[in-house]
This record gives sequence, C-alpha cells and structure tokens, in this order.
Amino acid sequence: MGAADLFPLGAATTLAELAGDPYPRLALLRTHEPVSWLPELDGWLVTRRDLALSVMRDAATFTVDDPRFSTAQVVGPSMLSLDGDQHTRHREAFAAPFRPREVHNGFASFIERETDRLITALEPVGVGELRRAFAGPLAVAVVTQALGLVDTPAATVLSWYDSIVRSVSDITAGHEAGPAGIAAYRHLRAAVEATVADQSHSSLLVSAARRLALPEVASNAAVLMFGGIETTEGMITNALLQLLRHPDQLALVRADLALLDGAIEESLRLEPGAAVVDRYATRDTVLGPAAIRRGDLVSVSLTGANRDPAVFRDPDRFDVRRENARLQLAFAHGAHYCLAAHLARLETRIALQRLLELLPALRLDPDRPTTAHGLVFRKPSTLHALWDGAA
Repeated sequence: MGAADLFPLGAATTLAELAGDPYPRLALLRTHEPVSWLPELDGWLVTRRDLALSVMRDAATFTVDDPRFSTAQVVGPSMLSLDGDQHTRHREAFAAPFRPREVHNGFASFIERETDRLITALEPVGVGELRRAFAGPLAVAVVTQALGLVDTPAATVLSWYDSIVRSVSDITAGHEAGPAGIAAYRHLRAAVEATVADQSHSSLLVSAARRLALPEVASNAAVLMFGGIETTEGMITNALLQLLRHPDQLALVRADLALLDGAIEESLRLEPGAAVVDRYATRDTVLGPAAIRRGDLVSVSLTGANRDPAVFRDPDRFDVRRENARLQLAFAHGAHYCLAAHLARLETRIALQRLLELLPALRLDPDRPTTAHGLVFRKPSTLHALWDGAA
C-alpha cells in the first residue's frame, strides 16, 4: 500500500491551497492525518500541536542540519541551519542584545522615534498602504540598528531582503532559486565585512566577529535580517489586519490598551508570519501515525498547530482576551526558538499602539480588501487603510 493510499488527504493537498486559505485543509489533516505525506511537498506535514512540539524539541532526531535546508542554500550555514554545539556557538555570538531587559533598554526609544517619524509622514494624507509605507520600513530600520550596519541605507537593505526571501521561498516550493538572492547576499556580506573592518563603530557585528569567522558573521547577519524584516513586517501587518477586521475586538483594545499584548499573541496564533519550519529525520522513527524514514523532510505547520482545538477553544476565532494565546508557536520552539522574539513583540506593540493613538478612526479601505497569503511566509501583499487625516 502506497503513501497515497495511507494518506489520501495529504495526497490531495496542493501547495497552492496551503499558500492561499490553508485552514480548512489543515483542520482536516489535523483531525484525520496529523502527520501526513504530501507528494507536492515531497515530505511529511505535521499539523497537531503536541506532535509539532515533539519534532521541534528533538533536534537529535529532527535536524535542520541538512544540505536541502532552503535558507542555508542561499546564505550558507548559520544558527538557523545548524544543531548541537555549532548551533550554540553561532547563536551565542549574537544573543546578548536580544535578552528581555537588554531589548527594552536598547531598542524601545529608537522604535518609538522611528514609529512616530513614519506615522508623522502618513498622518496628514488620511489614506495609505501600511505594509510597505509603515511596517516594512520600521522593521528594516530596527534590524539595521540592531546589526549596526554602517553606511547602508534602509532601502538597500530592503532590496536585499526581498531578493533573499524570494530565493528561499522558491527553494521551499521546489523551484530553482534565481540569481538575485545570491547576488543580494553577496552585497550583504560585503556590507558586513565593511562594518566589521570599521573599528570606529561598536556594533553587534563587530562583537560577533570576535567569536566567529567573517563568513559566519555574514550568514547569521542575513538570518537576523531575514527574520527581523520578513517575520516582523508580517507580524505587525497581520496583527493590524486582525484588529481592523474585528471592530468589536478593536474596541476592546482601544478601551484598554493593556489588551494589546493579548491581541498580538492572538494574531500570532491565528496568522503567524512564518507558516512552517522544516526538519529532516536523522533516523527511522515513528511520529503519530507515520513511519518516517531517515532523510525524510518533516515540515511542521505552525499555522496548523496554532489552531489545534485540543489546546485552543474555538480556534478560528480572534479573541484578544484568550487566556492561553501565548501558547502559540509562531516563534517555533526548542533550540531554534526565535532569538529576537522579545524585540519583535516590543516593536509590534509600540507600532500598533502609536498607530491607534495617532491615526484617528483608523480602518480598512473597503474598496481595497486584502488577506494574508504565502506558503512559507504569510502576510497580505498590501494593507490599504483610511483614517481621519488633516483637512
């Protein structure tokens, strides 16, 4: 009996479906085939939360250290694509600024200034596209500040990131990556080397270069840029979209800004910026109903796990008062839990609070509807909004 017979729902699942509106299909898989073989993925898809945790907690059995790992194909080995002692060595070289106290002390004032600057430019107009006119530029500014890149304009960083993301997404979807991602990484690596060589500035890159070789500093800088822009831009945009789509929940937050943290966690649960994380089996093993062979791709659906009704009651509902929303897995879990999760949360909270405070009657543009989309990284391509601008 073949995999298509054992896992008929997986055999009928398309990548296009998972990139569009994946939630009905993920619910079916989670109920009937919580670990399912997807021919279009050429791998397993894990959709139940307890099984997702099992995979992410067991780096000895489910590793990222495989030549097929998409990000590593573009930027080389980094903390994202290594396990064990090598992972620890790479990660620790960059960890210090991203601890909770250091995040607030090191970034809060900068994020507030940059947020207010961006909103001030938007405010008089009364209409705008808030993903690329606000969330993207803010994410770029913060990650550039965090890395300490010298003499590199935000627009340049954004163009590099766009190219790298496209290449990684192409590889994940089974396509050959175009040359743009490799070229962008080459430019980023040159900028990292220039920053490290400029001893007149102290920066995270300079301190990391005391512990890592230059190519290692560059690959990890690319990963941090990748996460700091892609997933944080998505985190801000998705949370704003969820709030504006649910006026009753937005009213609760406006009446009590202490609920904003809950709204952010709930948005991360419903629509995480990163939909999946990939692992590769290091040995034959059994996971739920599946007999997994050594070398198999095991893709964890964070989107599926985050709507597991065994954990989250009424899982498709956006509820800013949900008591256990912080059990969401948008930042992954285990050794590869997102290094900059505290920074992303702080950035998103400041961004949303200032938008709600400074843009009166902020609302979606009814003539330009939008929704999140993406196989690997999920967010709306645009977020057009209206507010009461200056007369």
